[in-house]
Amino acid sequence: MSAFLLRVVVWLPTAIVIAVAMDFWSALLHGRAWHRWLWAVHRSHHSAREGRFEANDALSALHAPLAIALILFGCAGPPGVGRELAFGVGVGMTAFGLAYVVVHDGLVHRRLPVRALLRVPYLSDYLREVARAHRVHHAGVRGGPPYGFFFGRRELARHRVLTSRAHSTPTARPPTPSVPPPTDRARA
Repeated sequence: MSAFLLRVVVWLPTAIVIAVAMDFWSALLHGRAWHRWLWAVHRSHHSAREGRFEANDALSALHAPLAIALILFGCAGPPGVGRELAFGVGVGMTAFGLAYVVVHDGLVHRRLPVRALLRVPYLSDYLREVARAHRVHHAGVRGGPPYGFFFGRRELARHRVLTSRAHSTPTARPPTPSVPPPTDRARA
């Protein structure tokens, strides 16, 4: 297999799969880490921002060194499938990070001038759903589900199902039949 074909067959699909998987990974991190033990840092994202940056921006940069290292290894490592996989993973992580910054920071929170994206046919409806899901996340003092970002419709549907289950399940248990206390004979 030629080097070019190996690259296209291995790293391109890997990059696509990783870019999609990063949304699920970020949803997991967002719900399990950022809104729990990293809340002291992430809180800045749920508060009014003073200035251009917020402490939460540091959390967005956590994966960048790993993506850079994988891309560098994919460029300079020994030839083979491992090098192409590393390159694909790094490119996929980078593509997700770039899309996240443009859509989340730029479009949803208006920190970048990218409102023109809402004029792109088909894409505009999808981006509006992503923004709506993120606004639902920001409702309340500490935010809550949905924690995912690019699968806004899926996250909102999941949120509705969980909410309706919580409201439809009875809160009180049915009474347990009372058992008479044992008599002296039963104790003997």
